[in-house]
Amino acid sequence: MSADDAPRPDCVDGAPHPRETPQLMGQGTAEAAFLEVYNAGRMHHGWLIAGPLGVGKATLAWRIARFLLATPETNEGGLFGDAPLPASLDIGPDHPVSRRLLAGSDPGLFHITRSVNEKTSRLRDKIVAEDVRNLNHFLHFSATDGGRRVVIIDSADEMNTQAANALLKMLEEPPARTFLLLVSHQPSRLLPTIRSRCRELRLPPLGARDMAQALTQAGIDPGQDTAALAELSGGSVGEAVRLINLGGLRMYAELVGLYDTLPRLDRPRALKLAEAAATRGAEEKLDLLLGLNDLLLARLARAGAIGSAPVTEAAPGEAQMLTRLAPTPEKGRAWADCAQEIGARARHGRSVNLDPAVLVLDTVFKIQQTAAG
Repeated sequence: MSADDAPRPDCVDGAPHPRETPQLMGQGTAEAAFLEVYNAGRMHHGWLIAGPLGVGKATLAWRIARFLLATPETNEGGLFGDAPLPASLDIGPDHPVSRRLLAGSDPGLFHITRSVNEKTSRLRDKIVAEDVRNLNHFLHFSATDGGRRVVIIDSADEMNTQAANALLKMLEEPPARTFLLLVSHQPSRLLPTIRSRCRELRLPPLGARDMAQALTQAGIDPGQDTAALAELSGGSVGEAVRLINLGGLRMYAELVGLYDTLPRLDRPRALKLAEAAATRGAEEKLDLLLGLNDLLLARLARAGAIGSAPVTEAAPGEAQMLTRLAPTPEKGRAWADCAQEIGARARHGRSVNLDPAVLVLDTVFKIQQTAAG
């Protein structure tokens, strides 16, 4: 497998690459925070762009890179004083930097992500030290240019120990006019010394309106129930794309309908759900089903703990079902315990290649047992 043919670990299937995304939805606070530092002349060499998976961190990193490479280092005014400070990170699509970044040919940018192992011709599951050490060649050959250089690491969580240590050395002694942008879904997994040497920009989950705009920009029809989509995806555009591609909203509605028959349980409906999970090529849908079931159990536990259902329903009739099955904090704790046990059993079942239909039915019967008290 060549690098061109390999899957892109920094891109969601069915969605454009972050460098191809012109606008960032719902993260104006983070953009404003970066611009404030930039305009004040207090630019830090390392930036940690953190937040849940799929909320626009990589898109922000590419916007910052485009901005830094296209914006002059000084705002020298003409006859009428200083030129105005930039008010946004927007760089036009016709700008030479925009065109070069889109083509992957800008000499001022170095992009680090998981690479293909030449021995196995398969995509590595980690960013290795060699990927980071290649930075030295980039910094050496681009130093004669004299302009800014930007490095994007997506995601920094995927670095192995050797790669993290190699990056730490660069953060400790940063080259002049070089900026490192670390995309991180789980900053706690990074070395504390790496986190301490970076300025953090934290991105929150997207609401329904921003979610709909982001999906539309990506050429994906979000459908009618964007509120439910935002609720089930946790405000993640990447997860929302996955839900749309695999019919996640219908699947969750089916789970809610099945739970609504508890504690008696509609067995034919449960068998139909299990049979659908066992069809050939349904591995992705099985993973999604198990994930949505975990989410539903978590919503049951929370409804019992706080004494009310979530404000936004993720499927018709969900609120009534949640309050009926989790009317008290005690019942909420029972559902939390159920979720923990089912999660462990599902992970074990997947690890030993248990028949998917058996795995789904085992899950359903445990849920029925909890509902019956």
